[in-house]
Amino acid sequence: QVQLVESGGGLVQAGGTLRLSCAASGRTDNRYAMGWFRQAPGKAREFVAAIRWRGSRTLYSDSVKGRFSIDQDNAKNSVYLQMNSLRPEDTAVYYCSATVPYTASLPSRTQSYDYWGQGTQVTVSS
Repeated sequence: QVQLVESGGGLVQAGGTLRLSCAASGRTDNRYAMGWFRQAPGKAREFVAAIRWRGSRTLYSDSVKGRFSIDQDNAKNSVYLQMNSLRPEDTAVYYCSATVPYTASLPSRTQSYDYWGQGTQVTVSS
């Protein structure tokens, strides 16, 4: 069982930056993939980024590539999402997630992730 708690959301102007944190507890090891997803009002939850736990492989959605970066601090059992050059369309609730993938690839489908945090709101004003 894995527990995930997000923090770091807030209100920021377009062009600004935010850094989201996800504190993981429970059984996590290098089999796990950690992901960030987001959900805007009236829209489906969508993939943002993923990273292999205790690894270097990363994956990003096209909409955030070059602006967001995912990293981790294994000593703190935490995963982060650095968000730069924020746009109003980045406004959403952001969720941290975890899973043990069936393949070596990092999953990007919502259904592939088993554990979820409660989410943190990010609002970007124009």
